[in-house]
Amino acid sequence: MAFAFVAGAALLVVAWILLQPWYARRRRERIASRPLPAAWRAILRERVPGVRLLPPDLKRQLERRIQVFVAEKSFVGCAGLAVTDEMRVTIAAQACLLLLNRPGRDFSRLAQVLVYPGPFVVHRERRDRIGLVSEHSRVHSGESWSHGQVVLSWPDVVEGAAIPDDGRNVVIHEFAHQLDQEKGHANGAPDLVDAQRYPRWARVLGQEYGLLQQRVANQEATLIDPYAATDPAEFFAVCSEVFFEQPHL
Repeated sequence: MAFAFVAGAALLVVAWILLQPWYARRRRERIASRPLPAAWRAILRERVPGVRLLPPDLKRQLERRIQVFVAEKSFVGCAGLAVTDEMRVTIAAQACLLLLNRPGRDFSRLAQVLVYPGPFVVHRERRDRIGLVSEHSRVHSGESWSHGQVVLSWPDVVEGAAIPDDGRNVVIHEFAHQLDQEKGHANGAPDLVDAQRYPRWARVLGQEYGLLQQRVANQEATLIDPYAATDPAEFFAVCSEVFFEQPHL
């Protein structure tokens, strides 16, 4: 009797694990099928003017993505900031640009978006080659953490959305890092679905990253911000900003 009970419970657990992706997919489909609230459309018009440039099919796809993102991700106000729908929708609209035409893909590891009322200070310890530890503090407008959090400065979010063609967008930058971090570490290669694509990705990215480093070292003018020459992960994030904001260039 006890064995039958344990076996039945185990089967229920296995069934739940197997059915969970199906339930999640159906839930997302229900959320995405709802009309976008009129108040959210007004937020997009005011805060994210770049959405108007999208063709109708991508605009509708973005609206569906926004609704699912806001429903599934937790937004947390920091330093006394009260999070509003304006903040949620403005951030989600920019982040979800990275998901367009990627069916079945999302920011799977992301749990929280932390929003500050302004740039925030990050304190970190660094250990040198001989073991000495020193503390460094830097002011940031955004950060992406591999354990499922993105941190953003709200004024920088607003500025990035308001000027959609200057090649600078903190939300796109940090969420590009999230895509890069889905496999656990950031190296400039997000999940490409097909493993056979990685050799070409590595070849092209490595070549262009090396060219940028040369140009920066020679103090030449570059389309891509010199910060991208820091490492391959930053190269991917900065290139994502330019791709979405200055695609013609």
